[in-house]
Amino acid sequence: MAAALSGATTGQIRSWRQDRGAGPFLRPELAVRPRALYSFRDVLALRAFARLRQDFSLQALRRAVGNLRQLGEVEHLSAYSLVADGNSIALYEDDEHSTDLLKKPGQRVIATLADIMEPFTPRPGVIVPHLLYPYDHVTVNPETQGGQPVIAGTRVPSEEVAALLRDGVPAENIADYFPSVNAEAARDAERFALYIDSYATGGRAA
Repeated sequence: MAAALSGATTGQIRSWRQDRGAGPFLRPELAVRPRALYSFRDVLALRAFARLRQDFSLQALRRAVGNLRQLGEVEHLSAYSLVADGNSIALYEDDEHSTDLLKKPGQRVIATLADIMEPFTPRPGVIVPHLLYPYDHVTVNPETQGGQPVIAGTRVPSEEVAALLRDGVPAENIADYFPSVNAEAARDAERFALYIDSYATGGRAA
């Protein structure tokens, strides 16, 4: 789920949580063992990294995060807006200023904030949907069910609806189980589940 919502591959997020001497790049906030559990804030950070990895090496990202720490920034990585600024990575602060984190750490530069919520294509054949509205009837809200994807306008987890369809329940009959979920919403839950499943087979989805 964390990979599919962030655009990072399962291999990347597995690698990023490992301690390679300098500490993990991003350790899951909720749990590491026996199963890695990522928070909504983790997914935001992972999504920013996935976007930046389109233009920068992992070494550059690690250096940017290291310089961020040296500047005295110790909040969760999701609290910062890291954006591509030409050939460097900048910490976005407001509409006019940001701080260069690669070329000359601490130097003020002008940067444009990239909305990490928007859909993007991290790799050929992979389209990562909007983080908060991945499908018309599926939403993600950190204040609802802990950030677990739900049917829009409800607290019903989309995966529970998708599971019913997989068990053979017709979309038109989903309301028998969840009165607030109509057939169209159920089909979106199923499509979203297929998208999530695609990450188990390499992350190729449309």
